Amino acid sequence: MGQELDAYVSERIVEIYKGIELVATHERSLKPGKWHTRLEHYPKHKAEYLKRTPDHCRQVAARIGAATRQVVEALLSDRPLYRLRSVQAILRLEETVGAERLEAACARALHFGDYHYRQIKTILNAALDREPLPEQAPEAPEQKHIFARSGNEFFDGEEEAA
Repeated sequence: MGQELDAYVSERIVEIYKGIELVATHERSLKPGKWHTRLEHYPKHKAEYLKRTPDHCRQVAARIGAATRQVVEALLSDRPLYRLRSVQAILRLEETVGAERLEAACARALHFGDYHYRQIKTILNAALDREPLPEQAPEAPEQKHIFARSGNEFFDGEEEAA
């Protein structure tokens, strides 16, 4: 970082030099907007993020507990790469609160049907993970978009005359 380097671009390879010393060699991407980068060239914190794949997250969640595994599976079941950051953030909560509290928070979030990162973090911040779960499942919310009147009330016998 902060150094001037020379790049030599050939048909298939890009070579990076510092003076006469070869620093890195990369395969050249032939498609616009695509690139090749090695993990060792990323800053450490970014490389760690890239190593935490969906499979790695599933393994960590299974180690923590059944509820955490269930949350991770539910989030990764639909568009896993879109939700990967959220899953990683949930699993990173273990570093601050411990596996036991994270597992209890995930169990509570599953019980109430909202198992996204913000909800789990809210449960932990309010220490609700330490409270016992209610014995009954919460009532299902009323359905939205139920019409107050049936469609027949709008037609005053017009169809009967036809």
